[in-house]
Amino acid sequence: MQKKEYSVEIGGKTLTAIFSDLAEQAHGSVILKYGETIVLATACMSKDSQAGLGFFNLTVDYVEKFYAAGKILGSRFVRREGKPSEEAVLGSRVIDRTLRPLFDQSMRHAVQVIVTVLSVDDNDPTILAVNAASLALLVSNIPWNGPVGCVRIGKYDSEDLKINPAQSLRVNEETQYKFDMTVCGKNGHINMIEASARQAKEAELEEALKVASVEIAKLEDFQKKIAKEIGKDKRIIEKEALLEESVKLFNEKILPKMDKAIFEGPGKAEIDALHTEWNQMVKDNYLDRKEFAPEDNLFDDTENEILHKKAIEEDKRADGRKMDELRDLYAQAGGLSSQLHGSGIFYRGGTHVLSVLTLGGPEERNLVDGLQLKVEKRFMHHYNFPPYSSGEVGRFGMTNRREVGHGALAEKALAMVLPSVEEFPYTMRIVSESMASNGSTSQASICAGILALMDGGVPIKAPVAGIAMGLMYEDDNKYKVLTDIQGPEDHHGDMDFKIAGTREGVTAIQLDVKVEGVPIKILGEAMMQSKKARVAIIDRIEKEIEKPRANISVNAPKILIIKINPEKIGLVIGGGGKTIKEIKEKSGAEITIEDDGTVYLTGKDGSAEKAKTIVEEMTHEFKVGEVLKGEIVKIADFGAFVALNPFTDGMVHISEIAPFRVERVSDIIKEGMIVPVKVINIDPERGRIGLSIKEADKDFFKNNGGK
Repeated sequence: MQKKEYSVEIGGKTLTAIFSDLAEQAHGSVILKYGETIVLATACMSKDSQAGLGFFNLTVDYVEKFYAAGKILGSRFVRREGKPSEEAVLGSRVIDRTLRPLFDQSMRHAVQVIVTVLSVDDNDPTILAVNAASLALLVSNIPWNGPVGCVRIGKYDSEDLKINPAQSLRVNEETQYKFDMTVCGKNGHINMIEASARQAKEAELEEALKVASVEIAKLEDFQKKIAKEIGKDKRIIEKEALLEESVKLFNEKILPKMDKAIFEGPGKAEIDALHTEWNQMVKDNYLDRKEFAPEDNLFDDTENEILHKKAIEEDKRADGRKMDELRDLYAQAGGLSSQLHGSGIFYRGGTHVLSVLTLGGPEERNLVDGLQLKVEKRFMHHYNFPPYSSGEVGRFGMTNRREVGHGALAEKALAMVLPSVEEFPYTMRIVSESMASNGSTSQASICAGILALMDGGVPIKAPVAGIAMGLMYEDDNKYKVLTDIQGPEDHHGDMDFKIAGTREGVTAIQLDVKVEGVPIKILGEAMMQSKKARVAIIDRIEKEIEKPRANISVNAPKILIIKINPEKIGLVIGGGGKTIKEIKEKSGAEITIEDDGTVYLTGKDGSAEKAKTIVEEMTHEFKVGEVLKGEIVKIADFGAFVALNPFTDGMVHISEIAPFRVERVSDIIKEGMIVPVKVINIDPERGRIGLSIKEADKDFFKNNGGK
């Protein structure tokens, strides 16, 4: 095997790039190692262009292999990798969103990047994957305007910023990190962010971006040095030229109508109709032109140029709003159906979302068994985007990457304000349905989701709202930041900067760009401008529902919590789970037992209370001096046996029955009699309990002359 290695220090640890002939058929490949986390990235481009394709065809796959973690996962019958996990889907999206802006979007050759996780330790393979993908493209013959660098940064167990922290530090519940960000960038600008935060201040996050940018620059220099030494010459991709006749036709027939169509108002109906008219003109006048020829790009490029010029030079937006102006808001908490545990409806202009909350017991938590993590999630947010949301006909039923990504973003934003399991032991699932889309349904899902939580009586720390910020950018001095982007601004703007948070600070961020990157200064401005919009949305939410409802829905299950001696867990479970199964069947409740002896009893219509009584009686630890009542279940010459509960008996010696001499036990005690007893001794080895009736109530048996 031929091999070359290059190394650089990032975040106090060594990053090593290994180039070999292992994947020699790929147009570019690299193995990247950080600790014992190792990934292989490959990049390939199709030989021929794809005629008739109206977009740049880039596919990115982040592939997890169970062997990387020394695990054999899957079901008992299927032990090979199947569909990507949610973590793998999110990893693919992070790589894609970082790489895509640096390609020439007019290129019609297909490009595929595959990153395979070969080994994992406590370092994050996703960060490694982005850098590896960048390096594989950079040394390949594929035209691409990289490199980019990627790091993870945040405040975890102290006020100090950490670069590329260990996985165990980031997911440790006890750590309660302040914020955690994945940041990608180029040339001092930022082009991708994924972040979660516990109401962090905007200035604090901006400072972290500056620190991250220093490490990113080191990664860029490292990659450039390698490419200079071993990089391949880039392929020259010939572009199909515009016909002079078509440009003339466009300028005469279409250009005069564009201003009116673009600035007609909310939505894209007018400009879409004009685009269709242009496509038909091309088809009618130039029969030899293929579908999606350069004439199609001419329309898009002109629309893009007009939107930028009007925004930057005239402060003019497509729907006539001011740069920092929100669209009309509507909020509704509940009111959909009494069967639901909680619901929220939120409108922001033409974007409409319904979110529904369902509450369950601990047994309904989502078990995530991944390469690095095995955790139980007590909160889930799932997002759906049916075709009718955008007025289209399309495939329905399969969850796509976009839906997974938007759902995860809203989940991060809302999770930061949820109560602890001690305060609220329920499992919570929100499903957000995008009913109508005209800009950032993911942020509307956050707003509808918080309404559903409050309607459901979940004691959140504070209301959360989200907003999408846009940008029309010419250079670092000529630009405009747009609040609440929609329609053409979303399609033609230079960034989609989604920021969610409370009145106090940020809880989640996601940044996508269409340019090579955005200056940190502008991102800081956008964060501050977003806060004004966020607070306005929270005002509207609180006008609808000021605080979480005092009680959860009557249709939600009731959860009771008790603590038992951990040594008695086995007693409750029984051999092969027999005992706990019998308790569930007898009570109708679900029972979850934690290792520390915490027992959750979940049920409706009194079933939780019934299960609680059974478990408490079974695990009750009697103490000397305790007074209670019991039933006489057996009489002997030396005394009587008393059932203290269905699981425990105690014995009253003949001398402890009454304050006078008792000749025969059967003279005054009968089976089935309910008597007061006091615990006077406990045999710690055998567990035998000695009881006394006379100490519990000396007058229970009156002296009748010994008869």
